[in-house]
Amino acid sequence: MYFVANWKMYGSLSSLNSLNKVIKFSKSKDIKKGRLIYCPPFTLIDAFSKKFKNCQIGIGGQNCHEDDDYGPYTGSINSRMLKNIGAQFVIIGHSENRAEGETDKVINLKIKSALKSKLKVIFCIGETLKEKKQKKTKSTLSKQIHFGLKNIKNKANIFIAYEPVWSIGSGVIPTHKDLFETIKFIKNKFRDKPQRVLYGGSVNPKNIINLKKVNNLDGFLVGGASQSAKKFIDIVKKTYS
Repeated sequence: MYFVANWKMYGSLSSLNSLNKVIKFSKSKDIKKGRLIYCPPFTLIDAFSKKFKNCQIGIGGQNCHEDDDYGPYTGSINSRMLKNIGAQFVIIGHSENRAEGETDKVINLKIKSALKSKLKVIFCIGETLKEKKQKKTKSTLSKQIHFGLKNIKNKANIFIAYEPVWSIGSGVIPTHKDLFETIKFIKNKFRDKPQRVLYGGSVNPKNIINLKKVNNLDGFLVGGASQSAKKFIDIVKKTYS
């Protein structure tokens, strides 16, 4: 199981001290076969990478520019830069970025760029509340997968993160039946080579007890709760308890 901590636009150098508990936990037997991955803001990737140097916790970025070469893109960071400062993963296609105008075409270019830089990709897909009510969940996910992964043959280093937009930050999660069927639908898109699929959207220490019962999941993408070492550790512990 994979547990990805997406810190979004939170954190500072003083946050490093809060990671001591997580580092200690990562070396314990409680984590079993779980893999922890932290995706802090760009400003903290280098510091996190050094902090996690002697443990098995992965580091990732929250996005990257689609051009893997250097260029005149003020404020942007590309996959080469992420790799250079110690990142091993990158989140691409998060709904918060899609809402800002990120298209499937741009997402596709970003994924290609990240793979070229030897980064593992956490590719986010998910439907809005309107699409859910109109019963367009499957067609929306199909479109995002088709165009996001267009002309990408080797998908071994791509994780799919199903994040229903209506769930993110709302505290509301899909029913067990709906989530199981949606994950099954996503996995069936990759029948030739099974894909690892994570769930993201209001994951916390309380609802993980129900989420872990969805037995076709390969892990979780955790937002707000991951900023607390205790909550993040609790999520991992309860997944295996």
